[in-house]
Amino acid sequence: MTEFKAYAAIEAGGTLEPFTYDPGPIAADEVEIKILASGLCHSDISMINNDWRASQYPLVPGHEVIGEVVAVGDDVSHLSVGQNVGVGWTSHSCLHCSPCLSGRQQRCQTGTTTIGGHGGFADRIRVQHVWAVPLPDGIDLQSAGPLFCGGITVFAPFLDFDLKPTDRVGIIGIGGLGHLAVQFANAWGCEVTAFTSSMDKEAELTELGAHRIVNSRDDAAIKAEAGYFDFILTTVNVSLNWPLYLSALRPNGKLITVGVVPEPMGIPAFPLIGGQRVVSGSDTGPPDMVAKMLEFCVRHDIKPMIETFPMAECNTAIKRLKSGEARYRIVLEN
Repeated sequence: MTEFKAYAAIEAGGTLEPFTYDPGPIAADEVEIKILASGLCHSDISMINNDWRASQYPLVPGHEVIGEVVAVGDDVSHLSVGQNVGVGWTSHSCLHCSPCLSGRQQRCQTGTTTIGGHGGFADRIRVQHVWAVPLPDGIDLQSAGPLFCGGITVFAPFLDFDLKPTDRVGIIGIGGLGHLAVQFANAWGCEVTAFTSSMDKEAELTELGAHRIVNSRDDAAIKAEAGYFDFILTTVNVSLNWPLYLSALRPNGKLITVGVVPEPMGIPAFPLIGGQRVVSGSDTGPPDMVAKMLEFCVRHDIKPMIETFPMAECNTAIKRLKSGEARYRIVLEN
């Protein structure tokens, strides 16, 4: 019997408790990873609380995993024991459906989320080999975990929606996702505007790479941006004055949301028709895109700003994240 030690929510909204489980024999296409660190994401809290009505209990959270390969299945040839890898939101996919075959494996309709199995708040984890992405030389192991969810979530739209280095980019919400998006957009060569409700972050945002800062609670300030942006990425999970932000786009501009806004966004038709503006959303990214993002981070020295807690203090870390005081991502360490 193999025993993995983890922390799990036994019921919706419950605190995490020590939990052990037997993963069974390793599958031919799987790798086993000894977990060094796992990021804590708002999505973990949503899953613990069953906010999306998709949780199954006991639920082991954690989908920003950094660790060392300690075993490989019989069909795995490109990964080896001792190699450092990372795992994000997805742990398994079918590899033969249309999304998988077209290189968008994260949209596999029969895939498994990392939390949907047993996640990274544990000492070990098993995942399908394609989702264990090798870490490049030069990456900081301690802070790399949040790149596998928060990082790829804001990096993927740059590639998927053809962001150009000459574009004017607005980033709404400067938290765990937004502070990475600002760094990415600056390194991309764009002019970067940070929309934030916390104007006390101004010096910090400038250091991260923002060229301009606008108060997201000041409708007059946003109205003054009319027709300015080629691309606006919103990372918030609350409703805002979306028509006002839509008016801040140039013709053919794009408003992309990666935040799970609970209410309908109420987008008016005329700005879409008159300027052929685009409103869309984005999820995470396939393994190949994750690997490109990691190389981009090493090349441009992009890192999440993190706070660390021991894995055993996961409930304290969750309280810290809920308080809104974390700057900007929390990482649990084994």
